[in-house]
Amino acid sequence: MVLFPDKFKCSRSLRKTLRNGRYSTRLDQAFGATIRACASPRASGADTWLNTEMIASYEQLHMLGFGHSVETYEGDQLVGGLYGLQLGGVFFGESMFSRQRDASKVAVARLVEECRRRDIRLIDCQVASAHLASLGAREVPRRDFCSLLHQYARRQPRGSWAEAGA
Repeated sequence: MVLFPDKFKCSRSLRKTLRNGRYSTRLDQAFGATIRACASPRASGADTWLNTEMIASYEQLHMLGFGHSVETYEGDQLVGGLYGLQLGGVFFGESMFSRQRDASKVAVARLVEECRRRDIRLIDCQVASAHLASLGAREVPRRDFCSLLHQYARRQPRGSWAEAGA
């Protein structure tokens, strides 16, 4: 499942949430806290694939400039977010979490904004879900996905995540 940033669907209710100022977002300010929140047990009881070694590996990739997080805050409390890896013009979304209504959607909206700003053309969502489809993501055949990777992963995106600030 992929999301092209220019095909992002921002519902009326999400636009309202973004406008009301309840949440703020930050980039790469709490990568470790974000990945650990993604690794926390879900309400569904499903186990996480993120173990201590995987988290350490992603933190290393973050220190090298490949791993990034988008965090959603309510006041000073981290209530949602996502993390992933960027290679050229592709962002590979790894996981997201939400502790408050719409907090992960707010993070996705900010990710899309940053991808547009940096000319990142493709967000790999990996696992198909109705939630992601509602935001404009769609499934593509493997052959097409490989072609998109070939086309976009070599691109040099504009700017760095650090320039975006809080």
